[in-house]
Amino acid sequence: QVQLVESGGGLVQAGGSLTLSCAFTGQTFGTLVLAWFRQPPGKERDFVALMRGLGGTTYYAESVKGRFTLSRDSTKNTLYLQMNSLEPEDTARYYCAAGQIQSFSSSSYNVWGQGTQVTVTS
Repeated sequence: QVQLVESGGGLVQAGGSLTLSCAFTGQTFGTLVLAWFRQPPGKERDFVALMRGLGGTTYYAESVKGRFTLSRDSTKNTLYLQMNSLEPEDTARYYCAAGQIQSFSSSSYNVWGQGTQVTVTS
């Protein structure tokens, strides 16, 4: 059973940067699809980015393209989300999710971390 633990959230001013980490256990990256979603207060959980284990193909939401970058360290079984040029609109709880299907829908992922809060002040 895959388990996920996120870290790296915090408080940052607009224009700043943060790097989120998603450490996973129970399986190698292999055929997994790992994704980041975010949920602002009172709103739905939205897709941010994903990486396929096979080949490392990445996809990003339009709202974060050019600002957020995924990377991975297979030796540490960790996925990273580098977030640059942060905006107040990026404020949300960020969740890492694992599944077997490449999807932008949260319902396609059956394993979730506890989330990490990102707050961007103007």
